[in-house]
Amino acid sequence: MSDAHRRDHSVRDLLRELFPETHRELFGQDQTAAPPTLGLYAVADGRLALVQGDQLAEFTPLDPKGSKALHCDLCHYTRSRTEAAVYRVHVGRRLTRYVTLCTGTDSCQKRAGTRGLTHLADRIFPIEPVTME
Repeated sequence: MSDAHRRDHSVRDLLRELFPETHRELFGQDQTAAPPTLGLYAVADGRLALVQGDQLAEFTPLDPKGSKALHCDLCHYTRSRTEAAVYRVHVGRRLTRYVTLCTGTDSCQKRAGTRGLTHLADRIFPIEPVTME
């Protein structure tokens, strides 16, 4: 995570967006109407997490195949195989989306801006809940 992301979202902000009931228990009802959290964050093992408000999607990288350049779905730059990767996102019980993103997520998000992140989030969310029948 870069310093820019740390300044934008505190632990309290993330707790409020991801776990609103716990936030209310710990801090009471918050009177300020902060904008919902929106961002793409690096997680363990090369995975990425897309957060929009209280929604979370996990992007799993696929093994690179071929040597062709890739077009990033977030910033719309064409990148080499070493600078971009294809990710799988499960958005439903039997529904998967594939997304190509730059491996340098911080600079990619800066190029895309809030509008690009919102467009990507609109393609991914809402994620259908997986229920066992």
